Amino acid sequence: MQQFNTATTNIDEVSPLEMVRIFNREDKKVALAVEDCGQSVAMAVEAATEALQGGGRLIYIGSGTPGKMGVIDASECPPTFGVNDNTVIGIISGGTDAVVGWCEDTEDNEHLAIIDLAAKKFSAEDILVCVSASGNTPYVLAAAAYARKLGAKTVGLCCSPGGKLEKVVDISITVDVGPEVIMGSTRLKAGTAQKMVLNIISSCAMIRLGKTYGNLMVDVLPLNDKLKRRVVEIVQIACECDERTARKALAKANNNAKTAIVMLLKGLEAEAAQHCLAQHDGYVKKALKG
Repeated sequence: MQQFNTATTNIDEVSPLEMVRIFNREDKKVALAVEDCGQSVAMAVEAATEALQGGGRLIYIGSGTPGKMGVIDASECPPTFGVNDNTVIGIISGGTDAVVGWCEDTEDNEHLAIIDLAAKKFSAEDILVCVSASGNTPYVLAAAAYARKLGAKTVGLCCSPGGKLEKVVDISITVDVGPEVIMGSTRLKAGTAQKMVLNIISSCAMIRLGKTYGNLMVDVLPLNDKLKRRVVEIVQIACECDERTARKALAKANNNAKTAIVMLLKGLEAEAAQHCLAQHDGYVKKALKG
């Protein structure tokens, strides 16, 4: 049974400003609820990093809003961290139609979960993050069971304590966000919590894989004018140099921020900087110390 929020019972009778304030008060609780799950989220980060280091993939699966949150996070990893499109994958029941529209009926289709994972050639090397607001979505539970049968590591992310998902995964993350502003509308606080946790898991795993230098996203793909400017700024900050110096190094480094940084800080030519990075698996700090 869905939780009833006694703090929002008269939301349909107040001014727009008070409605906004009610939503904001409830949303403030989400970050605190995520904080309470720090230990289990950290375990998921470790597991995801291990899978990626071993050549596996980080795969999210869900229906409705949870599925969309997974697709969003996965689709943002290639341009942000320079990984290929097959490194972090978001699977939503109903596929593309469910992303641009809605296919809520698919969440009850257990067989579809197996079909979707098999289509991605899911294997024991991968890690599966199963996302369900209630923790009881049949599609997601079936996905977890299939992944465990293959011997893959599984993570469960839900927002309702006591959900079945908690018992069928290796690592359980239950973010208790409390009752929604609108009863049962898990696209609200639950969706926010899911996005926060997935962002943390993927970002922390990428950091541990050397995809950043400090807090600078040195593997960002300069695909547009904004990102091209950002790469220049990254090199400027990392090397404490002026724009001209940064642009000159980037030109020699084929616009690769990591290579340009190692070039400038170690006084190397582009080829030597690339070789140094390769010897240290792309970790800038290790390359600088080596």
